[in-house]
Amino acid sequence: MSTAFSSLGLDAALLANLDSMGYQSMTPIQAQGLPVVLQGNDLIAQAETGSGKTAVFGIGLLARLNAREFNVQALVLCPTRELADQVGKEIRRLATHIPNIKLLTLCGGAPFGPQVGSLEHGAHVIVGTPGRVMKHLRKATLKLDRVGTLVLDEADRMLDMGFYDDIAEIVAATPSHRQTLLFSATYPEAIEHISASMQKNPTRIVVEATHTQNKITQVFYEVGGRGERLSALVTLLGHYQPASCVIFCNTKIECQEIADTLEEKGFSALALHGDLEQRDRDQVLVLFSNKSCPILVATDVAARGIDVKDLEAVINYELSYDPEVHVHRIGRTGRAGKEGLALSLFSPSETHRVTAVEDYQKAPVTIAALSELHINQKQDLRPPMVTLCIDGGRKGKLRPGDILGALTNASGIPGDQVGKIDIFDHHAYVAIQHAMADKALHQLNTGKMEGRFFKVRKIY
Repeated sequence: MSTAFSSLGLDAALLANLDSMGYQSMTPIQAQGLPVVLQGNDLIAQAETGSGKTAVFGIGLLARLNAREFNVQALVLCPTRELADQVGKEIRRLATHIPNIKLLTLCGGAPFGPQVGSLEHGAHVIVGTPGRVMKHLRKATLKLDRVGTLVLDEADRMLDMGFYDDIAEIVAATPSHRQTLLFSATYPEAIEHISASMQKNPTRIVVEATHTQNKITQVFYEVGGRGERLSALVTLLGHYQPASCVIFCNTKIECQEIADTLEEKGFSALALHGDLEQRDRDQVLVLFSNKSCPILVATDVAARGIDVKDLEAVINYELSYDPEVHVHRIGRTGRAGKEGLALSLFSPSETHRVTAVEDYQKAPVTIAALSELHINQKQDLRPPMVTLCIDGGRKGKLRPGDILGALTNASGIPGDQVGKIDIFDHHAYVAIQHAMADKALHQLNTGKMEGRFFKVRKIY
Protein backbone atom coordinates (compact mmCIF):
# COMPACT_ATOMS: atom_id res chain seq x y z
CA MET A 1 0.00 0.00 0.00
CA SER A 2 1.45 3.36 -1.06
CA THR A 3 1.95 5.96 1.67
CA ALA A 4 2.41 8.89 -0.74
CA PHE A 5 -0.43 11.42 -0.82
CA SER A 6 0.20 11.75 -4.57
CA SER A 7 -1.15 8.20 -5.01
CA LEU A 8 -4.67 9.39 -4.08
CA GLY A 9 -5.33 11.46 -7.18
CA LEU A 10 -5.75 14.65 -5.17
CA ASP A 11 -5.85 18.15 -6.62
CA ALA A 12 -2.34 19.56 -7.27
CA ALA A 13 -3.02 22.62 -5.10
CA LEU A 14 -4.06 20.39 -2.19
CA LEU A 15 -0.95 18.23 -2.62
CA ALA A 16 1.22 21.36 -2.55
CA ASN A 17 -0.58 22.56 0.57
CA LEU A 18 -0.11 19.18 2.30
CA ASP A 19 3.59 19.30 1.46
CA SER A 20 3.90 22.82 2.93
CA MET A 21 2.18 21.57 6.11
CA GLY A 22 4.78 18.85 6.53
CA TYR A 23 2.55 15.95 5.44
CA GLN A 24 5.33 13.89 3.83
CA SER A 25 3.73 10.44 3.89
CA MET A 26 0.46 8.97 5.11
CA THR A 27 0.05 7.53 8.59
CA PRO A 28 -1.57 4.06 8.78
CA ILE A 29 -5.08 5.46 9.26
CA GLN A 30 -4.61 7.89 6.38
CA ALA A 31 -3.32 5.16 4.06
CA GLN A 32 -6.24 2.86 4.92
CA GLY A 33 -8.99 5.44 5.37
CA LEU A 34 -8.47 8.08 2.68
CA PRO A 35 -9.09 5.80 -0.34
CA VAL A 36 -12.38 4.68 1.25
CA VAL A 37 -13.46 8.25 2.07
CA LEU A 38 -12.49 9.68 -1.33
CA GLN A 39 -14.59 6.98 -3.03
CA GLY A 40 -17.59 8.37 -1.14
CA ASN A 41 -18.11 5.34 1.10
CA ASP A 42 -19.07 5.37 4.78
CA LEU A 43 -16.24 4.62 7.20
CA ILE A 44 -15.96 3.46 10.80
CA ALA A 45 -12.40 3.76 12.06
CA GLN A 46 -10.96 2.76 15.41
CA ALA A 47 -8.11 5.17 16.03
CA GLU A 48 -6.94 7.47 18.78
CA THR A 49 -5.92 11.11 19.06
CA GLY A 50 -2.52 11.60 17.43
CA SER A 51 -3.05 9.00 14.70
CA GLY A 52 -3.65 11.55 11.93
CA LYS A 53 -7.40 10.90 11.69
CA THR A 54 -8.33 14.59 11.33
CA ALA A 55 -6.64 14.68 7.91
CA VAL A 56 -8.69 11.66 6.81
CA PHE A 57 -12.06 13.35 7.25
CA GLY A 58 -10.66 16.85 6.63
CA ILE A 59 -9.30 15.99 3.18
CA GLY A 60 -12.38 13.90 2.47
CA LEU A 61 -14.96 16.59 3.24
CA LEU A 62 -12.97 19.28 1.40
CA ALA A 63 -12.82 17.08 -1.70
CA ARG A 64 -16.65 17.05 -1.81
CA LEU A 65 -17.17 20.77 -1.17
CA ASN A 66 -18.43 23.22 -3.76
CA ALA A 67 -17.14 26.62 -2.63
CA ARG A 68 -19.58 28.41 -4.96
CA GLU A 69 -22.58 26.99 -3.08
CA PHE A 70 -22.86 28.92 0.17
CA ASN A 71 -24.58 26.41 2.43
CA VAL A 72 -23.50 23.93 5.09
CA GLN A 73 -22.06 20.96 3.20
CA ALA A 74 -20.07 19.28 5.99
CA LEU A 75 -20.68 18.82 9.72
CA VAL A 76 -18.11 17.55 12.22
CA LEU A 77 -19.34 16.68 15.73
CA CYS A 78 -16.80 16.52 18.58
CA PRO A 79 -17.26 15.70 22.29
CA THR A 80 -15.48 18.75 23.73
CA ARG A 81 -14.86 22.39 22.94
CA GLU A 82 -11.10 21.82 23.00
CA LEU A 83 -11.25 19.08 20.40
CA ALA A 84 -13.66 21.06 18.21
CA ASP A 85 -11.29 24.02 18.26
CA GLN A 86 -8.33 21.79 17.43
CA VAL A 87 -10.19 20.09 14.56
CA GLY A 88 -11.44 23.42 13.21
CA LYS A 89 -7.91 24.83 13.09
CA GLU A 90 -6.59 21.75 11.28
CA ILE A 91 -9.35 21.81 8.64
CA ARG A 92 -8.71 25.54 8.08
CA ARG A 93 -5.04 24.72 7.43
CA LEU A 94 -6.00 21.91 5.07
CA ALA A 95 -8.34 24.29 3.20
CA THR A 96 -5.90 27.16 2.62
CA HIS A 97 -5.60 26.22 -1.08
CA ILE A 98 -9.37 26.69 -1.61
CA PRO A 99 -10.47 30.36 -1.84
CA ASN A 100 -13.53 31.60 0.04
CA ILE A 101 -14.09 28.54 2.22
CA LYS A 102 -15.85 29.48 5.46
CA LEU A 103 -15.70 27.28 8.56
CA LEU A 104 -17.55 28.01 11.80
CA THR A 105 -17.00 26.45 15.21
CA LEU A 106 -20.19 26.09 17.26
CA CYS A 107 -19.55 25.14 20.88
CA GLY A 108 -21.23 25.68 24.21
CA GLY A 109 -19.68 28.14 26.65
CA ALA A 110 -19.37 30.76 23.91
CA PRO A 111 -22.05 33.47 23.44
CA PHE A 112 -24.98 32.31 21.31
CA GLY A 113 -25.76 35.64 19.63
CA PRO A 114 -22.49 36.10 17.71
CA GLN A 115 -22.79 32.52 16.44
CA VAL A 116 -26.25 33.33 15.06
CA GLY A 117 -24.81 36.39 13.32
CA SER A 118 -22.02 34.32 11.75
CA LEU A 119 -24.49 31.67 10.58
CA GLU A 120 -26.63 34.33 8.89
CA HIS A 121 -23.66 35.08 6.62
CA GLY A 122 -23.44 31.39 5.67
CA ALA A 123 -20.81 28.66 6.09
CA HIS A 124 -19.52 25.63 4.21
CA VAL A 125 -18.23 23.61 7.18
CA ILE A 126 -19.51 23.44 10.76
CA VAL A 127 -17.39 21.94 13.55
CA GLY A 128 -19.15 21.79 16.89
CA THR A 129 -20.30 20.01 20.01
CA PRO A 130 -23.67 18.18 19.94
CA GLY A 131 -25.34 20.37 22.56
CA ARG A 132 -24.69 23.69 20.82
CA VAL A 133 -25.38 22.35 17.32
CA MET A 134 -28.68 20.96 18.64
CA LYS A 135 -29.58 24.36 20.13
CA HIS A 136 -29.04 26.07 16.77
CA LEU A 137 -31.12 23.42 15.02
CA ARG A 138 -34.03 23.88 17.42
CA LYS A 139 -33.93 27.66 17.05
CA ALA A 140 -33.78 27.27 13.24
CA THR A 141 -30.54 29.26 13.05
CA LEU A 142 -28.79 26.28 11.42
CA LYS A 143 -29.91 24.21 8.43
CA LEU A 144 -28.33 20.85 7.66
CA ASP A 145 -30.44 19.79 4.66
CA ARG A 146 -27.48 20.17 2.27
CA VAL A 147 -24.89 18.27 4.32
CA GLY A 148 -22.94 15.84 2.15
CA THR A 149 -20.43 14.71 4.77
CA LEU A 150 -21.18 14.01 8.44
CA VAL A 151 -18.29 13.23 10.80
CA LEU A 152 -18.62 11.85 14.33
CA ASP A 153 -15.19 12.36 15.91
CA GLU A 154 -14.39 10.47 19.14
CA ALA A 155 -17.88 8.99 19.02
CA ASP A 156 -17.24 6.78 22.05
CA ARG A 157 -16.62 9.83 24.23
CA MET A 158 -19.73 11.59 22.93
CA LEU A 159 -21.76 8.54 23.92
CA ASP A 160 -20.02 8.44 27.33
CA MET A 161 -21.07 12.05 27.87
CA GLY A 162 -24.72 11.28 27.14
CA PHE A 163 -25.00 12.87 23.70
CA TYR A 164 -26.73 9.98 21.92
CA ASP A 165 -30.18 11.63 21.73
CA ASP A 166 -28.75 14.93 20.50
CA ILE A 167 -26.64 13.14 17.89
CA ALA A 168 -29.65 11.14 16.68
CA GLU A 169 -31.73 14.32 16.31
CA ILE A 170 -28.90 16.11 14.48
CA VAL A 171 -28.38 13.18 12.12
CA ALA A 172 -32.12 13.11 11.39
CA ALA A 173 -31.83 16.71 10.14
CA THR A 174 -29.26 15.72 7.47
CA PRO A 175 -30.00 14.11 4.09
CA SER A 176 -30.20 10.32 4.05
CA HIS A 177 -27.81 10.13 1.07
CA ARG A 178 -24.94 11.79 2.96
CA GLN A 179 -21.53 10.20 3.62
CA THR A 180 -21.05 9.35 7.32
CA LEU A 181 -17.58 8.96 8.83
CA LEU A 182 -17.33 7.65 12.40
CA PHE A 183 -14.12 7.70 14.45
CA SER A 184 -13.73 6.11 17.86
CA ALA A 185 -10.73 5.28 20.06
CA THR A 186 -12.59 2.27 21.47
CA TYR A 187 -15.25 -0.02 20.01
CA PRO A 188 -17.92 -0.69 22.65
CA GLU A 189 -21.27 -2.22 21.77
CA ALA A 190 -22.89 1.24 21.71
CA ILE A 191 -20.65 2.20 18.77
CA GLU A 192 -21.94 -0.80 16.81
CA HIS A 193 -25.50 0.38 17.49
CA ILE A 194 -24.87 3.96 16.43
CA SER A 195 -23.09 2.78 13.28
CA ALA A 196 -25.94 0.43 12.38
CA SER A 197 -28.51 3.23 12.75
CA MET A 198 -26.59 5.98 10.96
CA GLN A 199 -24.31 4.38 8.35
CA LYS A 200 -24.73 2.41 5.12
CA ASN A 201 -22.39 -0.57 4.61
CA PRO A 202 -19.44 1.17 6.27
CA THR A 203 -15.89 0.00 5.71
CA ARG A 204 -14.34 -0.72 9.10
CA ILE A 205 -10.65 -0.19 9.76
CA VAL A 206 -8.68 -0.67 12.97
CA VAL A 207 -5.39 1.11 13.49
CA GLU A 208 -3.12 -0.18 16.20
CA ALA A 209 -2.63 2.36 18.99
CA THR A 210 0.26 4.63 18.08
CA HIS A 211 1.49 4.60 21.66
CA THR A 212 2.48 0.95 21.33
CA GLN A 213 5.64 2.39 19.77
CA ASN A 214 5.97 5.11 22.40
CA LYS A 215 9.05 5.06 24.60
CA ILE A 216 7.27 5.10 27.94
CA THR A 217 8.76 4.18 31.31
CA GLN A 218 5.81 3.09 33.47
CA VAL A 219 6.10 2.75 37.26
CA PHE A 220 3.43 2.08 39.91
CA TYR A 221 3.71 3.20 43.55
CA GLU A 222 1.60 1.87 46.42
CA VAL A 223 0.20 4.40 48.92
CA GLY A 224 -2.01 4.33 52.00
CA GLY A 225 -4.83 6.80 52.66
CA ARG A 226 -5.70 10.18 51.14
CA GLY A 227 -3.03 12.12 53.07
CA GLU A 228 -0.31 9.73 51.98
CA ARG A 229 -1.48 9.93 48.37
CA LEU A 230 -1.05 13.71 48.34
CA SER A 231 2.42 13.56 49.89
CA ALA A 232 3.34 10.79 47.42
CA LEU A 233 2.33 13.08 44.56
CA VAL A 234 4.58 15.85 45.89
CA THR A 235 7.40 13.30 46.20
CA LEU A 236 6.97 12.18 42.59
CA LEU A 237 7.03 15.78 41.33
CA GLY A 238 10.02 16.63 43.50
CA HIS A 239 12.02 13.58 42.41
CA TYR A 240 11.26 13.45 38.67
CA GLN A 241 10.78 17.22 38.15
CA PRO A 242 8.92 16.97 34.82
CA ALA A 243 8.95 20.14 32.73
CA SER A 244 5.39 19.34 31.65
CA CYS A 245 3.01 16.95 33.35
CA VAL A 246 -0.67 15.98 33.27
CA ILE A 247 -2.07 14.58 36.53
CA PHE A 248 -5.24 12.54 36.06
CA CYS A 249 -8.04 12.37 38.64
CA ASN A 250 -11.39 10.65 38.47
CA THR A 251 -13.55 13.52 39.79
CA LYS A 252 -13.87 17.28 39.24
CA ILE A 253 -13.72 18.01 42.98
CA GLU A 254 -10.50 16.04 43.49
CA CYS A 255 -9.05 17.73 40.43
CA GLN A 256 -9.51 21.25 41.81
CA GLU A 257 -8.41 20.30 45.34
CA ILE A 258 -5.13 18.81 44.11
CA ALA A 259 -4.32 21.80 41.91
CA ASP A 260 -4.97 24.15 44.86
CA THR A 261 -2.83 22.02 47.21
CA LEU A 262 0.09 21.93 44.77
CA GLU A 263 -0.11 25.72 44.38
CA GLU A 264 0.07 26.08 48.17
CA LYS A 265 3.22 23.95 48.16
CA GLY A 266 4.95 26.17 45.60
CA PHE A 267 4.21 24.29 42.39
CA SER A 268 2.60 25.96 39.37
CA ALA A 269 -0.53 23.90 38.74
CA LEU A 270 -3.92 24.50 37.13
CA ALA A 271 -7.09 22.40 37.07
CA LEU A 272 -9.04 21.49 33.94
CA HIS A 273 -12.54 20.10 34.42
CA GLY A 274 -16.07 20.42 33.12
CA ASP A 275 -17.17 23.17 35.53
CA LEU A 276 -14.90 25.82 34.03
CA GLU A 277 -16.34 28.54 31.80
CA GLN A 278 -15.15 28.64 28.18
CA ARG A 279 -12.71 31.51 28.63
CA ASP A 280 -11.22 29.95 31.78
CA ARG A 281 -10.76 26.62 29.96
CA ASP A 282 -9.10 28.38 27.03
CA GLN A 283 -6.80 30.24 29.40
CA VAL A 284 -5.76 27.11 31.30
CA LEU A 285 -4.88 25.33 28.06
CA VAL A 286 -2.96 28.35 26.78
CA LEU A 287 -0.89 28.56 29.98
CA PHE A 288 -0.11 24.85 29.92
CA SER A 289 0.76 24.63 26.24
CA ASN A 290 2.94 27.77 26.23
CA LYS A 291 5.04 26.57 29.21
CA SER A 292 3.77 29.19 31.71
CA CYS A 293 2.32 26.42 33.87
CA PRO A 294 4.05 23.01 33.88
CA ILE A 295 1.35 21.01 35.70
CA LEU A 296 -2.20 20.36 34.51
CA VAL A 297 -4.58 18.46 36.82
CA ALA A 298 -7.41 17.07 34.72
CA THR A 299 -10.31 14.67 34.47
CA ASP A 300 -10.49 12.29 31.52
CA VAL A 301 -13.40 14.11 29.86
CA ALA A 302 -11.70 17.52 30.11
CA ALA A 303 -8.38 16.19 28.81
CA ARG A 304 -9.88 14.44 25.79
CA GLY A 305 -8.56 15.92 22.57
CA ILE A 306 -5.76 17.90 24.20
CA ASP A 307 -2.58 17.43 22.21
CA VAL A 308 0.44 18.95 23.96
CA LYS A 309 3.78 18.43 22.28
CA ASP A 310 6.71 17.06 24.30
CA LEU A 311 4.64 16.06 27.33
CA GLU A 312 7.28 14.66 29.68
CA ALA A 313 5.10 12.84 32.19
CA VAL A 314 1.64 11.55 32.99
CA ILE A 315 0.75 10.89 36.64
CA ASN A 316 -2.31 8.86 37.59
CA TYR A 317 -3.23 10.31 40.96
CA GLU A 318 -6.00 7.73 40.85
CA LEU A 319 -6.12 4.72 38.55
CA SER A 320 -8.97 4.68 36.07
CA TYR A 321 -11.72 2.11 36.53
CA ASP A 322 -11.13 1.09 32.89
CA PRO A 323 -7.70 -0.30 31.86
CA GLU A 324 -8.27 0.91 28.30
CA VAL A 325 -8.65 4.48 29.57
CA HIS A 326 -5.41 4.00 31.55
CA VAL A 327 -3.54 3.07 28.37
CA HIS A 328 -4.96 6.13 26.56
CA ARG A 329 -3.89 8.36 29.46
CA ILE A 330 -0.27 7.25 29.44
CA GLY A 331 -0.16 7.27 25.64
CA ARG A 332 -0.09 11.07 25.73
CA THR A 333 3.59 11.04 26.71
CA GLY A 334 6.58 9.58 24.87
CA ARG A 335 5.34 10.55 21.41
CA ALA A 336 7.29 11.22 18.22
CA GLY A 337 10.29 9.25 19.39
CA LYS A 338 10.63 11.15 22.69
CA GLU A 339 10.96 9.34 26.00
CA GLY A 340 8.00 9.61 28.35
CA LEU A 341 7.22 8.84 31.96
CA ALA A 342 4.00 7.32 33.31
CA LEU A 343 3.64 7.20 37.10
CA SER A 344 0.65 5.72 38.90
CA LEU A 345 -0.47 5.72 42.53
CA PHE A 346 -2.66 2.95 43.95
CA SER A 347 -3.87 1.82 47.37
CA PRO A 348 -3.97 -1.85 48.49
CA SER A 349 -7.73 -1.87 47.84
CA GLU A 350 -7.07 -0.87 44.22
CA THR A 351 -4.69 -3.74 43.45
CA HIS A 352 -7.33 -5.29 41.20
CA ARG A 353 -7.07 -2.22 38.92
CA VAL A 354 -3.32 -2.79 38.60
CA THR A 355 -4.02 -6.41 37.67
CA ALA A 356 -6.57 -5.24 35.08
CA VAL A 357 -3.90 -3.03 33.46
CA GLU A 358 -1.47 -5.97 33.35
CA ASP A 359 -4.11 -8.18 31.76
CA TYR A 360 -5.01 -5.52 29.20
CA GLN A 361 -1.35 -4.82 28.30
CA LYS A 362 -0.50 -8.54 28.43
CA ALA A 363 2.60 -7.62 30.42
CA PRO A 364 3.50 -7.15 34.10
CA VAL A 365 3.96 -3.64 35.47
CA THR A 366 6.85 -2.31 37.54
CA ILE A 367 5.99 -1.56 41.18
CA ALA A 368 8.54 0.54 43.07
CA ALA A 369 8.82 1.95 46.59
CA LEU A 370 8.31 5.65 47.30
CA SER A 371 11.07 5.42 49.92
CA GLU A 372 13.60 5.04 47.08
CA LEU A 373 12.76 8.52 45.75
CA HIS A 374 14.52 11.70 46.87
CA ILE A 375 13.28 15.27 46.50
CA ASN A 376 15.76 17.79 45.14
CA GLN A 377 15.55 20.61 47.69
CA LYS A 378 17.22 23.08 45.32
CA GLN A 379 14.80 22.61 42.44
CA ASP A 380 13.50 25.74 40.73
CA LEU A 381 9.71 25.46 40.72
CA ARG A 382 9.27 28.55 38.56
CA PRO A 383 8.06 27.82 35.00
CA PRO A 384 10.21 29.16 32.14
CA MET A 385 7.57 31.46 30.66
CA VAL A 386 5.18 34.22 31.79
CA THR A 387 1.91 34.88 29.95
CA LEU A 388 0.65 38.35 29.03
CA CYS A 389 -3.04 38.79 28.17
CA ILE A 390 -4.00 41.44 25.60
CA ASP A 391 -7.56 42.83 25.61
CA GLY A 392 -7.94 42.51 21.86
CA GLY A 393 -8.18 39.60 19.47
CA ARG A 394 -9.38 38.24 16.16
CA LYS A 395 -12.51 40.43 16.10
CA GLY A 396 -10.29 43.47 16.50
CA LYS A 397 -8.14 42.36 13.53
CA LEU A 398 -5.19 41.61 15.83
CA ARG A 399 -2.77 39.09 14.33
CA PRO A 400 0.25 37.21 15.75
CA GLY A 401 2.55 39.27 13.54
CA ASP A 402 1.28 42.51 15.11
CA ILE A 403 2.13 41.25 18.60
CA LEU A 404 5.52 39.84 17.64
CA GLY A 405 6.41 43.02 15.78
CA ALA A 406 5.43 45.23 18.73
CA LEU A 407 7.66 43.18 21.00
CA THR A 408 10.74 42.84 18.80
CA ASN A 409 10.89 45.96 16.66
CA ALA A 410 11.10 48.93 19.03
CA SER A 411 11.95 47.25 22.34
CA GLY A 412 14.72 45.03 21.13
CA ILE A 413 13.30 41.92 22.80
CA PRO A 414 14.95 39.01 20.97
CA GLY A 415 12.51 36.85 19.03
CA ASP A 416 13.73 33.73 20.82
CA GLN A 417 12.51 35.23 24.12
CA VAL A 418 8.94 35.31 22.77
CA GLY A 419 7.00 32.07 23.05
CA LYS A 420 3.64 30.84 21.81
CA ILE A 421 1.01 33.37 20.71
CA ASP A 422 -2.68 32.42 20.95
CA ILE A 423 -5.41 34.63 19.53
CA PHE A 424 -9.11 34.30 20.38
CA ASP A 425 -12.04 36.48 19.33
CA HIS A 426 -11.61 39.15 22.01
CA HIS A 427 -8.32 38.29 23.74
CA ALA A 428 -4.78 37.30 22.82
CA TYR A 429 -2.07 35.63 24.89
CA VAL A 430 1.69 35.77 24.43
CA ALA A 431 4.32 33.83 26.38
CA ILE A 432 7.53 35.67 27.32
CA GLN A 433 10.73 34.42 28.97
CA HIS A 434 10.79 35.48 32.66
CA ALA A 435 13.75 37.84 32.25
CA MET A 436 11.93 39.86 29.58
CA ALA A 437 8.39 39.78 31.00
CA ASP A 438 8.32 43.22 32.65
CA LYS A 439 9.95 44.87 29.64
CA ALA A 440 7.46 43.20 27.30
CA LEU A 441 4.53 44.24 29.50
CA HIS A 442 5.67 47.89 29.47
CA GLN A 443 6.27 47.81 25.71
CA LEU A 444 2.83 46.43 24.86
CA ASN A 445 1.03 48.77 27.27
CA THR A 446 2.74 51.92 25.97
CA GLY A 447 3.10 51.08 22.27
CA LYS A 448 0.55 50.67 19.51
CA MET A 449 -0.51 47.56 17.60
CA GLU A 450 -2.46 48.02 14.38
CA GLY A 451 -2.38 51.74 15.13
CA ARG A 452 -4.22 51.34 18.45
CA PHE A 453 -3.45 50.99 22.16
CA PHE A 454 -4.48 47.80 23.96
CA LYS A 455 -4.66 46.99 27.66
CA VAL A 456 -2.17 44.28 28.59
CA ARG A 457 -1.70 42.47 31.90
CA LYS A 458 0.38 39.67 33.31
CA ILE A 459 -1.85 36.69 34.21
CA TYR A 460 0.55 33.89 35.21
